[in-house]
Amino acid sequence: MGDIAGTPRKGPEGDPVHTRLIALAKDWADAIVSNDATLIGGFMADEWVIVSESGISAKEQFLSLVESGELTHSAMTSVSQPRIRVYGDTAVSTGRVTNTAHYKGQRFDADEWTTDVFVNRNGRWLCVLSHITAAAPD
Repeated sequence: MGDIAGTPRKGPEGDPVHTRLIALAKDWADAIVSNDATLIGGFMADEWVIVSESGISAKEQFLSLVESGELTHSAMTSVSQPRIRVYGDTAVSTGRVTNTAHYKGQRFDADEWTTDVFVNRNGRWLCVLSHITAAAPD
């Protein structure tokens, strides 16, 4: 935690929480590419939602699309190391990600800024919210 209440811990490279959250983000990306709804769901809190240009989608909706095969991912790559800030039992991870998805048979290649909000519950970091924004072309 920071020196003053509410001040974030910036998470230097050697900080175990920072290191754990970096690994968690990579493991979650690997799970998404596995297209295994159970594995993906293990990273999400029950109340998880994703916010995108099309609105808010709940965990159940997202995972049912994966489980049915209507939504698959064949690539998910971090463009750079995510920016992580820890606020007690809450952490915010922001980074740029490229991915390839197929939705109802149509391919989508995306370059996005993602923000994930994690909470630590009983020693496990779970994502409660993901927000994606299309990256501006370089």
